[in-house]
Amino acid sequence: MGRRRERASGFGLLPRMEARPRKDGKITYRYHPVGGKPVNLGTDREEAIRQVLGVNAEANLQGSVRDLWMLYQKTPKWADLKPRTQADYLQYSVKLLEVMGDVPAAVIRPTDIARYLRVERADAPVRGNREIALLSNLMNVAIERGEIDSNPCKQIKKNSEKARTEAPAPEELRTFLEWLFRGGPARRMLALMAEFAALAGSRRVEFLDLQTPQIDLDGGVIRLMRAKQHGSSKKAENITMGPAMHSLALRLLALPRPDTSLHVFINQRGNPLSESGFTTGWQRAMVDALAEGVIQRRFTFHDLRAYYTTQHKERYGALPELHANTATTARVYDRSKIAKRHSLG
Repeated sequence: MGRRRERASGFGLLPRMEARPRKDGKITYRYHPVGGKPVNLGTDREEAIRQVLGVNAEANLQGSVRDLWMLYQKTPKWADLKPRTQADYLQYSVKLLEVMGDVPAAVIRPTDIARYLRVERADAPVRGNREIALLSNLMNVAIERGEIDSNPCKQIKKNSEKARTEAPAPEELRTFLEWLFRGGPARRMLALMAEFAALAGSRRVEFLDLQTPQIDLDGGVIRLMRAKQHGSSKKAENITMGPAMHSLALRLLALPRPDTSLHVFINQRGNPLSESGFTTGWQRAMVDALAEGVIQRRFTFHDLRAYYTTQHKERYGALPELHANTATTARVYDRSKIAKRHSLG
């Protein structure tokens, strides 16, 4: 029968420390650095802990949030992100690194996360939530490297977020589109994209790179790939064209484009419209439309997905299939102001 395992000597040690009982009754302490061989610390418990604290203090200076951000961008998880998500994270990193970039991950406590959310980002609570979500990913990198044992971001409740409750009314959207069409080529392209989003309910990432072969006039469908599927699964979407979408498809296919280009949404030079180019153009159009009194309130391009959902329910009496769970579509995109139901009899 083997010798009973002695456990008490291991209590209260720092992470990556090991207590090794000897036959003479003494305890030898060792430290296991990340990627290195065990370091013998002797038999004095207090001195062993002081040595590890000294080693970690030096190592933690290299394990700052800024270092983790650089490491994260080299991981497979970063490579698996959509370009749009990567671009969002790059924006979120600016303020995060400004405030916490030089702070070692090992010294960040839940109270520091709470202060960042409630104080540092009090004027931008939703943006603060997104930045802490990025920090949580960086902390996971630190956990995998053995620099911390738990993720402090997951111990603090994020700022409350109010779901958007408005979508442009049909008359409001029609007026805005007509105003865009009266502008230059760039504004007219924005109008075509907005009209497409309002009629199809697709995310911008799903149709920004739309190509002419995906528009099947003979079959009466537009073929897209749904974004944001769980795991690595993919799901195709066939959007049946009604009269309004068919008219829009004809106008899109008739746009002048280089002979070598199959892209539907292009800029003035005939190149595929970029996400940054779209975002800049849309924001400027919104500012100008408000200033000229074309619209009375600002709405986002993503609100056009809610417009589609609300109008689909109004016309067909059912929500469209935008998510695997219909409840998600109802919660996020149904902006109906009046609930309709039948009486009995």
